[in-house]
Amino acid sequence: MFKLIKLVVYMSAMALAAAGIYIGWNFVYPNVAALKKSNPEKTAFMEYREEEWRKAGRKTKIRTKWVPLDRISPFLRKAVIISEDDKFWGHGGFDIEGIQKALEKDLKTKKFKAGGSTISQQLAKNLYLSPEKSVTRKLKEAILTYRIEKTLSKKRILEIYLNVIEWGDGIFGAEAAARAWFGKPASALTAEEAARLVVILPNPRKLNPLRQEGYVKRRADTIYDIMVRRGIVIEEEE
Repeated sequence: MFKLIKLVVYMSAMALAAAGIYIGWNFVYPNVAALKKSNPEKTAFMEYREEEWRKAGRKTKIRTKWVPLDRISPFLRKAVIISEDDKFWGHGGFDIEGIQKALEKDLKTKKFKAGGSTISQQLAKNLYLSPEKSVTRKLKEAILTYRIEKTLSKKRILEIYLNVIEWGDGIFGAEAAARAWFGKPASALTAEEAARLVVILPNPRKLNPLRQEGYVKRRADTIYDIMVRRGIVIEEEE
């Protein structure tokens, strides 16, 4: 019995040590500070998609073009925040209320989806992680989100996010999305077009921003109405 207790204690200590090393490593690597001045060339999410295409025998190529934040329509910047993370400018990387609601929903459905992700969390996932849903990945995502928020300004976080997020099959970033869906640069997007683009972010490979009926139109109309109420859009000018 004594040997068994010693073994259990030893195994527990080893597990704690391994967990400590794992957590500590994620506080050091990757080098988030490099993002202050350098733009990411390819994200983990892009590489994940390329591997999917390779396995499926597809020759799809990533379409992306980096543009600075001031060359992205202010309507798109506002619409993304309204749709994805309305508390973006005020939180430290995590929307506690949103996480609580998502966990309550998970408990009811008995499925681990862990929604309620902020723009900072989505950026951490896209830059460094895979789309798998697991407790380990969420832990790593939380550490990376914390580091991103502590290291980068909110404007830089939003700039990177808008340039790397998936906006269709092989389409990454606002500039590529604007040109692919509306045939114009991201700087020229109207409020209505911006609202339609952000609607497809939760499922960019299945939703189409050009649809004139159903979920896309209803959700886009809601986002557009919010922009009007907040004075972001003056309908006469639109």
